[in-house]
Amino acid sequence: MRFKADEIVSVLEQEIGQFRPQIESREVGRVLEVGDGIARIYGLSGVMAGEMVEFKRTGVRGLAFNLEENSVGVIILGEYLEIAEGDEVTSTGQLLRVPVGDALIGRVVDPLGNPLDGKGTIPTDQTRPVESIAPGVAGRQPVNQPLQTGLKAIDSMTPIGRGQRELIIGDRKTGKSAIAIDAIINQREEKVICVYVAIGQKEATVAQIVENLRAHGAMDYTIVVSASSSDPAPLQYIAPYAGTAMAEYYMYEQGRDTLCVYDDLTKQAAAYRQLSLLMRRPPGREAYPGDIFYCHSRLLERSAKLAERWVIVPQDADPKRITEDWALNRTPDNKGVVYVGPADKEHAEKHDLPRYPGAKLAKVPNTGGSLTALPIIETQEGEVSAYIPTNVISITDGQIYLQPDLFFAGIRPAIDVGISVSRVGGKAQIPAMKQIAGSLRLDLASFRELEAFAQLGTELDKATQSQLDRGYRMVELLKQPQFKPMNVVDQVMVIYAGTKGFLDKVPVKQVAAWESQFLQFMREQRPGVRELLLNQRKLTPAIEQQLKEAIEGFQQQFQAPTDGKV
Repeated sequence: MRFKADEIVSVLEQEIGQFRPQIESREVGRVLEVGDGIARIYGLSGVMAGEMVEFKRTGVRGLAFNLEENSVGVIILGEYLEIAEGDEVTSTGQLLRVPVGDALIGRVVDPLGNPLDGKGTIPTDQTRPVESIAPGVAGRQPVNQPLQTGLKAIDSMTPIGRGQRELIIGDRKTGKSAIAIDAIINQREEKVICVYVAIGQKEATVAQIVENLRAHGAMDYTIVVSASSSDPAPLQYIAPYAGTAMAEYYMYEQGRDTLCVYDDLTKQAAAYRQLSLLMRRPPGREAYPGDIFYCHSRLLERSAKLAERWVIVPQDADPKRITEDWALNRTPDNKGVVYVGPADKEHAEKHDLPRYPGAKLAKVPNTGGSLTALPIIETQEGEVSAYIPTNVISITDGQIYLQPDLFFAGIRPAIDVGISVSRVGGKAQIPAMKQIAGSLRLDLASFRELEAFAQLGTELDKATQSQLDRGYRMVELLKQPQFKPMNVVDQVMVIYAGTKGFLDKVPVKQVAAWESQFLQFMREQRPGVRELLLNQRKLTPAIEQQLKEAIEGFQQQFQAPTDGKV
C-alpha cells in the first residue's frame, strides 16, 4: 500500500490545527521525615488545613494537620511503615469524606469506611465530609421526645431525650459500655438508627460487642465503626467524627432519629495528645494541647434535634411529596414562606393560615431529624474533676456517673443518683413516667444519706425505719441485668408499685421475683390496663385505679420462690 506525501501532510496539519495543549497543575511535595503515624512534607505551600494528600508511591492518604512556614505536618491515615523519606506527595484539593447510606447498616467498618467484617465491599457512592458545621440556634428546636434506654434507673431518674448529649462516666469495668449497648438494643421497636464507635478497644472486645448486638437483632439498624488499640493514632482520632458523619446522613437527608455512642472519648483524647506532641504543638494541662476542649465540643455540638419545617399548601397536597416550593404564600422574590420550629408553626396557625381558605399547614418531609450522643469517659479512681472529664461534663447536657462501690455491691446499673443528672429532665419523659418518678431521685438520694447515718448504730424512729425499708426495696427494684431492656410502660407499672408502697411487705430478696411475676400477670391476665397505658402514655385517674386494683389482685396470688431462683 502506497501513501501520498500530500495526504500525509494534510492529515498532520489537521491534527496540529486541532491540538489543544492540556495543562495539569498540581502541587507536589517531598517527605522530609516520617514515623509514628505522621510525616513532615516540604512543599505543598497551598494546601488547606484538613485537606487530603496522597503519597504517590504507596497510594496511602494523609490529612494536613500542621501548616508551618516551610513544611506541612501530615497525619497518615493508613500504613506508614512503607513510606520513605523523599517520596512524592500531592495535594488532592478535597477534604476527608466517608461513605454513608443504608449499605453501611449491619456492617463493621474502619473510620475511613473500609469493611472490617469480611463481608465484601460496601456498595455505596454517597459520601459526607468527616468534619461539618454544627446546626445553628435557628436550625434547632427544644428536646422534647424521649429516647428510651430500657433501663429503669435511667428512664426514671436521668431521662435522655432525642437530640440530647448524655455523658456516661465512671471507672473502668463499672458497666459503662453495657448501658450504651442496652440503649442500642432497646431501639429495635423505636426505628432509631444507631452508630457505635469503638475507639482504642481490643479487637476481641469489639467482636464480642458485635456478636451481642447481632444476637439481639440490633445489627439490623446499627453501624459499628472500629479504630482498635492496634490502629494508628490518626485513625483513633478521626473515628468519632467519621461515625457522626454516618449518623448525620440519616438526620439531615432522611429526617430520621439517630443515636451515636462514642466508646470512649478518653482514648480519643489520648490519641489527639499523641499526635499533637509528635507535631510539636505546645502542651498544656496533663500534656494535652490547648485545643482539646474544641476537639470534643465541635464533635458533640453536631448532636441536635433539628427544627421541623412547615409550609402552607393546598388541602389535597400529597404529604409525602410536599416541597418548600409548594407554599401558597410567597416572599417578595417569589420563594415559598417556610416556618421553622414550633414557635414559627404556632404563628402560622394563628395568623397566616386563616388567610388561605382550603389550605393546610404541612410538614416538609425529611425535616426534624435528631442525633443523640452518648459519649463515654473513663475516670481514674473516681476522679471526676480531672481535665478531660470536666471538659466533657461542661459540653454535655447531663451525665450518668457509675460508682465502683455500687457495682461491686451488686447494684447494676451502678448509677450514683447524687452526681448523675439530666439537664433536659422531665421534658424527655412520657407523662406517665413523669407523674410517678418525679420525686424518685430525691427519695433515693435521701435514702443514701439515711443509710450512712443508720450505720452508726443510732436507734431510729419508726418513720425513718420505714423510709429505709422502702429505699432498700426501690434499690432492688431498679436493678436490671444486662441485655434485658424493659418497655417504658412496664417500667411505669413496676415503679408505681414501688413508690406507692405495694412492695413494703415483700422481703427485699424476693423483689426481683415479685417484679417478674407481676409483669407476667399484667401481660396475661390484665392486658387491658397495659394497653391503655401504651396508647395514652399517661396515668389518668381511671387508669391509675385499674392499675391499683390489678396490683392488689396480684398481691394475693404472688408466690415467693422457695429455691432462691427468680
